[in-house]
Amino acid sequence: MPSDAFHQHDHQHCVHDALAQAASLCEQRGARLTPLRERVLELVWASHQPLGAYEVLDRLAGDGRKPAPPTVYRALEFLLEQGLVHRIASRNAFVGCSGPAAPHVGYFLICRGCGNAEEVASPLLGSGLQAMAAAHGFAVEEQTVELSGLCQECQALAAALGGGSAP
Repeated sequence: MPSDAFHQHDHQHCVHDALAQAASLCEQRGARLTPLRERVLELVWASHQPLGAYEVLDRLAGDGRKPAPPTVYRALEFLLEQGLVHRIASRNAFVGCSGPAAPHVGYFLICRGCGNAEEVASPLLGSGLQAMAAAHGFAVEEQTVELSGLCQECQALAAALGGGSAP
């Protein structure tokens, strides 16, 4: 399920698909997708912007729930372990995984204008990074690549405003 953070699409459809796929994968794996974990996943998917744990807490409070921060952190940890979300280290936040069925490296385009993040695939980058690490005798255990810049819409907005910087 490719991400469409920077393109027009039916966002409700991608959220629905992500939740359905998560339920199916957890069932196949014998993992328990509790109602709270599912709601946290839904909140993470509700926007293409990385969402921090305290933002999740605030949104859960809007639902009338008041879980303690450790409860939300445990839910996010479960979602990470199941490969249903990725952690965006530069933002200390989380985004939904567009391909949770198989383990993979996360490559992200993060717009500093609108804040959206899109997961992209790049086998060439992955093999290049692995080769570079191996050449240095380094065993990679985990990797996430984050590229920060401006999406097409924010570039167009910046150009319309007469500058090259983010809105």
